[in-house]
Amino acid sequence: MAQRVCVTGASGQAGRAVVADLREHGYDVLPTDVAVTRADREDGMLQADLTDYGQAVEALTEVDAVVHLANIPAPGLSTPAVTFNSNITMNFNVFQAAAALKLSRVVWASSETTLGLPFDTPPRYAPVDEDHYPVPTSTYALSKVASETVAGHIAEWSGIPFIALRFSNIMAPEDYEWFAEFRDDPHARQWNLWGYIDQRDVALSCRLALEADPNTVKGSPAFIIAAADTVMNRPSAELLAEVFPGVKLTRDVGEFGTLLAIDRAREVLGFEPAHSWRDHVTV
Repeated sequence: MAQRVCVTGASGQAGRAVVADLREHGYDVLPTDVAVTRADREDGMLQADLTDYGQAVEALTEVDAVVHLANIPAPGLSTPAVTFNSNITMNFNVFQAAAALKLSRVVWASSETTLGLPFDTPPRYAPVDEDHYPVPTSTYALSKVASETVAGHIAEWSGIPFIALRFSNIMAPEDYEWFAEFRDDPHARQWNLWGYIDQRDVALSCRLALEADPNTVKGSPAFIIAAADTVMNRPSAELLAEVFPGVKLTRDVGEFGTLLAIDRAREVLGFEPAHSWRDHVTV
């Protein structure tokens, strides 16, 4: 099991949760980000711009593994060209540095957007699983699809497992209060089949990916990481039938079950989401 782990994008919402969780479970964590406060520096965070290969190498020197979260995190935050070029450059640099330094494992943030989000064109079936990939509809999603391709080849060359986690929309506990704003409108969140993931379960999935048996994560496997339920308080089958009437539900998902399939993460990583917005909000 990797003991010293670099976490990139460590000052972000997911990054802070991942750093805290790994430290709580006994890991020696080197956090790094391009934006670092004085308090972050005092906590040991390294400031590094991963679009520069030399800085990527320095950040990963003397660590056993990396959890790579640093990217422009969504479409529309920067111009399409900046989003694609920044993300693909950061990802290649980290992947190449990890291979050159012979790290034991790379766990990195891919995205649910690689599956066809936003679903302006309905999905082919639901729940959407890893086999629905790749359907990029933005340069952000394309940056993740391209990075998964790069990861696959570098994993093959190096023999290092590269584990892509296709995170759903990441939420902090304080975000759940505003779910009431769209709870009565099934169209407001149809763009990702009403999915989400608690930041604490993001951290759990990263740790499980670091600890997974090497024989089960050979190469460059990818896993959808989402909450076990949807953001809505209506039955999932009813939502799908109303908003996407032509989309086949391939199996029973339970009353409020996720329509972003997490079966593969459960089976391979042992991932079971522990947090739901329903634990924080009276419905």
